[in-house]
Amino acid sequence: MIYKRYFPPKILNDFLKNHNDRLDYNILGHSVSDLPIYELNIGTGKKRILMWSQMHGNESTTTKALLDFIPWLLDSNQKNLLNTFTFYIIPQLNPDGAEAYTRLNANQFDLNRDAIELSQPESLLLRSAYDRITPDYALNLHGQRTIYSAGLNGGPATLSFLAPSADLDRSITSARKTAMSAIASIYMALCKELPDGIGRYDDTFNPNCVGDTFTRKGTPTILFEAGHYPGDYQREICRKFVFKALKALINYLENDNEVYSIEQYLKIPKNTDDYVDLIVSNIDISVDGKIFKNQQLAIQYIEELKDGEVIFTPSFHDFGSQLSQKAHRYINLPFDDLSDSILYFKDKIIKNTKFDKLFSVNH
Repeated sequence: MIYKRYFPPKILNDFLKNHNDRLDYNILGHSVSDLPIYELNIGTGKKRILMWSQMHGNESTTTKALLDFIPWLLDSNQKNLLNTFTFYIIPQLNPDGAEAYTRLNANQFDLNRDAIELSQPESLLLRSAYDRITPDYALNLHGQRTIYSAGLNGGPATLSFLAPSADLDRSITSARKTAMSAIASIYMALCKELPDGIGRYDDTFNPNCVGDTFTRKGTPTILFEAGHYPGDYQREICRKFVFKALKALINYLENDNEVYSIEQYLKIPKNTDDYVDLIVSNIDISVDGKIFKNQQLAIQYIEELKDGEVIFTPSFHDFGSQLSQKAHRYINLPFDDLSDSILYFKDKIIKNTKFDKLFSVNH
């Protein structure tokens, strides 16, 4: 089933109803706006894995992947896994943000900057689940923007991973070493299928982030970042790679062998933010009444929820005679065609409708 980018609580509720006879789940508590937050329990094994997704409401790709992963776990062929693991899955920690398609919760707070104060009900529920479960592994499932590449010379970062730091010195603690080995196993499992498309997320320590806090508490924590695959703005291809990454990780953890080194983890190319969505060449641009001829224009899409669908609105990022950024798509306008029109901006939004279709995601 295709879900597109907008993944409100209704879709999750429908999924739970459709699998009601196969799933053990309960309501952990409620969001700021009193929406239920669910925890799914799958398996009876001794290895405890806590997973949560959509703590940022507009990061829906990993939640979509969970709706592939959960039926896979429930399949009769996975009895050995279910005897080895118990999965505690919070598929939508921030249902208010998911409903509004925003990063923040209904109090306009970033839940991944609340690990110390625990000022939000959703943060308290996650911490309470962590303290109750005392997981052997924690999987922090996120999504990242289209701006990232997998290394300076890499392609778009379709997947990125991180073993979060436990202190300002980014020490390799026992928990972090275990997470690094697990991430290296995912990379080795997928790098041939996704060459130049797997990155390593920045490991600057931030005690307000949940992953850093759990690592500091001694739990191997793995951050998933679902990114961009060329042309895949609905992130259905990326969703499949997240599913494959989850399967690869679980199959590795089932054997409980640390066969991958810290060095193998560090060889995963580090994310760089050198992509834009679109670069248009041979275009005239008006800025404060001054015309710049034959320019390159860098465009970044703004994601907006309209009538129950995510709309990608082209917005100004940069322009110049020769831009340094890489782009997911390039357009070279002929001088005798659209370049005769001048492109105007207002608050970085393009105001010449002649270009709307040309610059759209679906062009």
